[in-house]
Order: sequence, then C-alpha cells, then structure tokens
Amino acid sequence: MSRDAYHHSFKQPETGAPLVFTFHGTGGDEHQFTGLIEQILPDAGIVSPRGDVSEHGANPFFRRKAEGVYDMEDLAARSEKMIGFVRAHREEHEGAPVFGLGYSNGANILASVLFQAPELFDRVVLMHPLIPWTPAANPDLKGRHVLITAGRHDPICPLPLTETLANHLEGQGAKVDLQLHDGGHEVRQQEVHAIAAFLSSVPASP
Repeated sequence: MSRDAYHHSFKQPETGAPLVFTFHGTGGDEHQFTGLIEQILPDAGIVSPRGDVSEHGANPFFRRKAEGVYDMEDLAARSEKMIGFVRAHREEHEGAPVFGLGYSNGANILASVLFQAPELFDRVVLMHPLIPWTPAANPDLKGRHVLITAGRHDPICPLPLTETLANHLEGQGAKVDLQLHDGGHEVRQQEVHAIAAFLSSVPASP
C-alpha cells in the first residue's frame, strides 16, 4: 500500500524520536491533533491521515449505517487500507518507535487496525472509542501498551462498551490504562495530562 493512500499531513521525526499517527474525529481533519503531539513530543514525526468517507460534509474513516451502527464490510476494507498506509510509513522510518492516537471515529479505525495488526504500534491512545462488535482474539496484542480515555456519561460511546473494550484488550495480554472523567464526549484537560504522561513515559516496546 502506498504511503500516499490518504491525503495526510506529515512531519519528519528527529533522529531517535517516535513517529506518531493521529486519527481525527468525524468532524475533524488531519490537523486536529498535530498541535497536541507537537506539545507533548516536540521532536516526534507526525503522520495524520484525513478520513476518506464523505458524510454530510464530514470525513470519517469508514461508513456508518446509523449512529453507532457500522457498515462492517466497509470497516474491514478500510482497515486493511489503513494497515497498508501505516505499514508503508513505518517501513520508511525503520527503528523508530511508532505510536497511534485516535479520537472518536479516529479511535475506532485505530482500534480496528490494532486488533488486526498490533505489531504496527508500540503505544496506542484510544480517546472515546465505540467498538460495538466483539473483536477476534489476537495473541500479538500481548504486551502492547494501550491508554483508553472516556467520559463516564458519554452519550455517543457508552461506558459499558468502553469497559468491555478494555477488558477484551486485557484478556489478550495488552497493558491497558483506562482513564475516565465525569463528563461526556468532550476531551477534558485531565485526558490531555494522561496522554502526555503515557506517551512520554511508557517504555516504547512491549
């Protein structure tokens, strides 16, 4: 798969710095989290693809039939496309730690990639994910570092499904940190602090 399979923004990493993939929410674009990563990891490289589905003027990463109801065939195809995109960039930066951060719809495509190809990422941040299906078991998830952030009263991503996701990943041997705030779907400052600590201090490799 080409490293240009998606319209994306790109920043070259400094020597020895990680390469960070960011995946925006449905209403965002490829610039949504570049500033955050630049603050947390100023030397990091950044690859930020733009979702390639058109939905009422937004750019999600896969098609939905309704809110919380996914077109699973489309999700599978676009996950394979994203796996190829990530792998192509990773191969261009051999030896660099590779991190992934996604919010909402971006967290969902990132999670789907993680379920299928966990070897692509050393650390993953899933912000307000909604995974309404049961992922297949994958022993390669063992030892992967995953931070999940969410709101206890999120009307889009219900807490029980967030907890089910965390339990699934832990059951596969991943090292999961679940950070919750008392709000809804919004990103709160305590999430940003948790993300900064996670990306800055967790060992790069499982």
